[in-house]
Amino acid sequence: MDVTKTHVAHDLAHDSPLTGCRFDPSGRYVFAFAQDYNVWRFEIATGSKVAFPTESWGRGIAFDKAGQSVITATYDGRLIWWPVDADKPTPTRTVEAHHGWIRAIAVSSDGTLASVGNDLFVRLWNAADGKLIREMTGHESQIYNVAFHPGGEHLATGDLMANLIHWETKTGKQLRTWKAESLQKFDPTFVATIGGFRGMAFSPDGRFVACSGITNVSNAFAGVGNPSVVVFDWESGKQQIEHLSKDKLRGVAWGVVFHPDGTRIAASGGGGGGYLLFWKPDEANEMHSVKLKDTARDLDLSPDSLHLATAHHNGHVYVSRMDAAS
Repeated sequence: MDVTKTHVAHDLAHDSPLTGCRFDPSGRYVFAFAQDYNVWRFEIATGSKVAFPTESWGRGIAFDKAGQSVITATYDGRLIWWPVDADKPTPTRTVEAHHGWIRAIAVSSDGTLASVGNDLFVRLWNAADGKLIREMTGHESQIYNVAFHPGGEHLATGDLMANLIHWETKTGKQLRTWKAESLQKFDPTFVATIGGFRGMAFSPDGRFVACSGITNVSNAFAGVGNPSVVVFDWESGKQQIEHLSKDKLRGVAWGVVFHPDGTRIAASGGGGGGYLLFWKPDEANEMHSVKLKDTARDLDLSPDSLHLATAHHNGHVYVSRMDAAS
């Protein structure tokens, strides 16, 4: 793979700002949340789209173990199950899961669904039937993100204050907690805290967990700061590195992924526009960047590990290919 050849291979257009995106497990579709209260299923090859009417904003999108159902998480606290391939999608299950925003969801390899949000609860569900398995508490500020360690036996959650908690999924026990100091700041002028984990991902081998967001904030009201990805060694809990932009781009790293070859990738959006940023594991500054047409709000890596999907404020999903082929 040559990331310097990264280019937009598909432009999937919509007419409402997008807030989140995920490839389905087959790689045929990209699902994207829009501010028009729908999730849109885009067929990548044709650009055709189908609406899943969620009746609320959202950002969380995940798939059951079989890849037959897509699960959406909305700002009104609902988890909704839908058939992935339906021509006229209608929900197969709706669960009133949280009070207020569900910020993020994730599904483990064994089919457990985790949801987190503003009510400070971490809840585990059976993704196959929607039944609650257990709930955990420990965060003292809004929980922004969640990710399963490969294998599903452990879970990481991160909040507004950039606290990360490590949970044992079988028991719900809180095992440890640590903090990404650079990813949160209290602004005394506006009397507000800005930051938190806007993206979270484990490396495929489970050795590292990456948390993305904003750092060097000089104005919380306007969100003036720089995109950052803080990577922790999972075994020790120690910070391995903080990935930054050498040009000090203005914005937030809204999503982060690990490529199987070890490359760390983030999508940024904000006052500096939209970018894809690529880092080698041991280098603070990016080895390559790609300017996008608009500010990016989310990022996902395709099942074939050749493509990246980014959701944008201008209503487009750009599917970028990381080599020279079309």
